[in-house]
Amino acid sequence: MASQLTHRVADADVAALRSAVARRFPETVGELSSLVAVPGIAWPSFPQSELDRSAKEVLQLVRAAGIDDAEILRAPRPDGSEGGPAVVARHRAAPGQPTVLLYAHHDVQPPGDLSLWETEPFAATERNGRLYGRGSADDKAGLLVHLAAFRAAREVLGDRFGLGVTLFIEGEEEFGSPSFRAFLESYREELAADIIVVADSGNWAVGQPALTTSLRGLADGTFEVAVLGHSVHSGVFGGPILDAPTILARLIATLHDDDGNVAVAGLVAQDDADIDYPEDQFRRDAAVLDGVRLAGTGSIAARLWLRPALSIIGIDVPSVDVASNTIQARARAKFSLRLAPGQDPDAAMEALRAHLEANVPFGAHLTFTPKEKGNAYRADMDSAAAQTVLWALGESWGVPAVRTGMGGSIPFIADLKEVFPDAEVLITGVEDPDSRAHSANESLHLGDFEKCILAEALLLAALHAETPASL
Repeated sequence: MASQLTHRVADADVAALRSAVARRFPETVGELSSLVAVPGIAWPSFPQSELDRSAKEVLQLVRAAGIDDAEILRAPRPDGSEGGPAVVARHRAAPGQPTVLLYAHHDVQPPGDLSLWETEPFAATERNGRLYGRGSADDKAGLLVHLAAFRAAREVLGDRFGLGVTLFIEGEEEFGSPSFRAFLESYREELAADIIVVADSGNWAVGQPALTTSLRGLADGTFEVAVLGHSVHSGVFGGPILDAPTILARLIATLHDDDGNVAVAGLVAQDDADIDYPEDQFRRDAAVLDGVRLAGTGSIAARLWLRPALSIIGIDVPSVDVASNTIQARARAKFSLRLAPGQDPDAAMEALRAHLEANVPFGAHLTFTPKEKGNAYRADMDSAAAQTVLWALGESWGVPAVRTGMGGSIPFIADLKEVFPDAEVLITGVEDPDSRAHSANESLHLGDFEKCILAEALLLAALHAETPASL
């Protein structure tokens, strides 16, 4: 079936799409730069007026691309508050033709420590073939891929373009998508599609495209240890009592074995990664310091994508600068547990709770507070749509696409699959190992950005004449 799809894109159309994308690429970069200048952050501690402005800027771009049926929509969060502004736009399918839903998000992470940035985070700066700025890669580039690919397909195919295209540009993904499920339920009819393309992942390397075929799931939360009713003088009472930070450190140390594997019993782990990830490449990509031994056993790819990973991402104790000679009564840690495909998040959360309860030292009191959970994902690579996007990526880059996993999580993928069980989800993206999404000096490789646009335009061209049954 994949060959039937790809062979329907005539050589002349491939050449015309390539030309159309290239001709308008400077305009596309300008549009992206304008969006980077808007600090649309969904976290309540930042001005929500900027998030609203970001959505309005996206709406204008969508309408300028020729989709008049476009609006800003919201849904309630679980706590009843109003969710972030999402842009939904629809180019309706011709009779008998399929519809593809193109997802990205316009909100961004906070800039963090400004002293770490080499450029202004909300002023797009081009340097050495890369565009720097918060959101330049994650994920304002993703939404521009969708818009630019749609424009190119419409321009080249004209009246032949019968494919339905729905744009769904979310406005609170970096805040955890709290209203996402309610949004899908509220606007199920408007978002219904045969194929869903999520442009929020990355490529294997600069010059090497990838299709993300698996994602780890997520379970996070906090655990707190308490040893005293209140903190006391370390000189007067020190000795018979271990302070809470020491108890917490000892408990954290039980979470991994001597090789660095997660030591929580009952968690799913797999080993069948599709690609080799050389250790030296991983060390470069992750900026591992010389002499630091990597954790875990088995292949790097399996450790990253198909096995659990447990990290402590925050600890509440007094900071060194304000610490007094006091035995601390309580200490708290925040954990992030990444889950292998096939792992039930509820079972993983309970496994971690049981481990902590069994290993808390010296009879300290433990409080375990679960928070976010999300399912893992694994794609059906035998499907026609998956094979077609692999073809489109290879055609655009001129080298075969890699089928890769992702160590991170996109929990809303599970929501998409539950609300639209018959739709196929394809995960693409614009990032590369040096994009530094969420970190200072986030950037986008402009050459690969153009190739991403062409690949999606080719995908739309390959799908435009198909019926849902053939996909």
